[in-house]
Order: sequence, then C-alpha cells, then structure tokens
Amino acid sequence: MLSVTIICVGKLKERYLTDACAEYAKRLSAFCKLTITELPESRLPDSPSDAEIEKALEKEGEMILSKIPKDAYVIPMCIEGRMISSPDLSEMLIRVPLSGKNRIVFIIGSSCGLSDTVKARGDFRLSISPMTFPHQLARVMLLEQVYRGFMIAAGNKYHK
Repeated sequence: MLSVTIICVGKLKERYLTDACAEYAKRLSAFCKLTITELPESRLPDSPSDAEIEKALEKEGEMILSKIPKDAYVIPMCIEGRMISSPDLSEMLIRVPLSGKNRIVFIIGSSCGLSDTVKARGDFRLSISPMTFPHQLARVMLLEQVYRGFMIAAGNKYHK
C-alpha cells in the first residue's frame, strides 16, 4: 500500500479544521497509509526582518528534511509550484508507485513558506492556487485533493 505523508509546520488550532482533517484521514485509510507530521513553527517578532525570516525558514527546513525518508517522492507546496488538475494529481498518485517509489511526502510550510533547501529536495513543486490561503486550510484542501485523486483512480463518481 502506498504511504502518503504530509509534513506540516504548525499545528491546527480550530476544531472545524481538525475535524475535516480527521474525516479525510478516515476516508484515505482505504487507499493509503497516511501519516501527518506536525513540526513546530519558529517564533518570530511581530515585524520580522528578512534575515530573521530566512533564519526561521532554515531552522524549519532542517526539521522538515530530517523527517523525509530517502526513498520518498517529495512534493513541496509552494506559491511558485505548478498548478495541476485533480485528474493530474490522480495520475501522479498512480505513476509514482509504478516508478518504484512507494512513499509520497507532501510538505506544507509555515506562514512564511519553505526554505530553498526544502524546495530543492522536491521532485515536484505543487501550488494549490495563485490565491493565498492560511497554511492550516491548505492542509484540509490537500487532504481533500489526495482523497479525490484516489477516488478518480478508482473510477468513483466522487469527482463529478
């Protein structure tokens, strides 16, 4: 069974978001082994300098990279990533295991984004939208799209 890991910087605080994630995790259990790894977000002052942000991203990046298995197909979620359709994501979920990798790792950074080293580790950079969303909501959106991708692959009508 395919292993799907979502590495997230920051914790979900609102119950409606944790409930949504739990629902999609339950649904995904039929298709993959899902793991969600939450890492602490670096503390920054109210008006951080570029250097402070860069230092925080590097610290978070080191934590993220330490959690990625060597044999994983890595997908950092970032604004400069490529936007793809739900059927294209479904195809990726099918294609990656056929290429010999049985682990897919999605990475959602903090509100400041991801370090360049994490982005460089990625096999495919993915963007959800050109719009900006809270990174907590991005987790729910990603889980829904991964679920949708598996449902498309299974020929289910959920996608319609």
